Amino acid sequence: MTFAVESSPDEIAVAFARVLRSLDIPTPLDSVLTFMNALSLVGIDDRESVYWAGRTTLVRRPEDIPAYNNAFQVFWDHRESPEALPEELSHITVALDTEEEGSADGEAQASDEPTITVRFSGVETLSEKDFAEYSDDEMRLAQRFMETLRMAGPPRPSLRTVSTPRRGTRPDMRRTVRASLAAAGEPMRRRWTQKGTKPRRIVFLLDVSGSMEPYARALVRFVHAGVAGRQRVEAFTLGTRLTRVTRELSSKDPDRALRSTGESVRDWSGGTRLGETLRLFNDEWGVRGMARGAIVVILSDGWDRGEPHVLAEQMSRLKRVAFRLVWVNPLKVTPGYAPLARGMAAALPYVDDFVEGHSLDALEQLTRVINHA
Repeated sequence: MTFAVESSPDEIAVAFARVLRSLDIPTPLDSVLTFMNALSLVGIDDRESVYWAGRTTLVRRPEDIPAYNNAFQVFWDHRESPEALPEELSHITVALDTEEEGSADGEAQASDEPTITVRFSGVETLSEKDFAEYSDDEMRLAQRFMETLRMAGPPRPSLRTVSTPRRGTRPDMRRTVRASLAAAGEPMRRRWTQKGTKPRRIVFLLDVSGSMEPYARALVRFVHAGVAGRQRVEAFTLGTRLTRVTRELSSKDPDRALRSTGESVRDWSGGTRLGETLRLFNDEWGVRGMARGAIVVILSDGWDRGEPHVLAEQMSRLKRVAFRLVWVNPLKVTPGYAPLARGMAAALPYVDDFVEGHSLDALEQLTRVINHA
């Protein structure tokens, strides 16, 4: 086995996960992050601890254990063992390449052996990395992780009633009479109903103005995961105009969904008129019913070219009908950040939850906020 550069445990963990993926062993991003955390606790010097850390976090199917054992033997023992490996796996070269150094590519090209080249960021793990610094490959990995997030939200009361085995709020005459037929018409046991529940609607309002461009490409993937993975989710984009993109993002194919959204949104990376676009949303959709009792999530940095009092007025209208109002600001993580932008300062008094939105960790926290709203 060949290492092109000196590597940290996190970097080696990413490389090992890539090797497992090349052997068709599924290793999703959350498993790799768990493996990184495990290595930070057990270190990389104890072979047995490293083996079980990887096997318990990266292997999900019993049939993958033999392939995992072979990959581990080559990768972690730094030796090749042809008698223990299939013929096609007898020689593997793993080249670890950083963004700062390019020597690994040259060494890999000079070798005739099968080579797996791994590129990683040596600054911080993917879960904590700022979306503005993501490469295209990292964005695709992040999207797969976002698809695992489940946004449920608390249920809301329904007008429909459901049967209950215990004494409910009102008798169920139909089921009571039907049950009495088995007892010669005598209602031996009364049946009851109670009010049911239904999923609470979630509404995403995503700012796609120029100031949000470094984060919009990641946040639109998060919104797609919410729309495609749950019923009763609506999505709009905010810029110089209001665009409903629920239908475009409802496709299970993320590439198709993002392509359709890009074609529908004409003001992508344009100006910002948060107050005016929120007014359109309230007048045409929100106050009329879509936002009533819903969890409304606004994803924006708060920069607005319009008048602050217009945004404050529309936030007040939205607050009166929504169940909970969440504002996601990717700039909140910046050291010393204060909501001094006119738009953000005008909107903040009406916000129930003000959270970050710059990384995968931040979006995972946002999911928890939505689920426990």
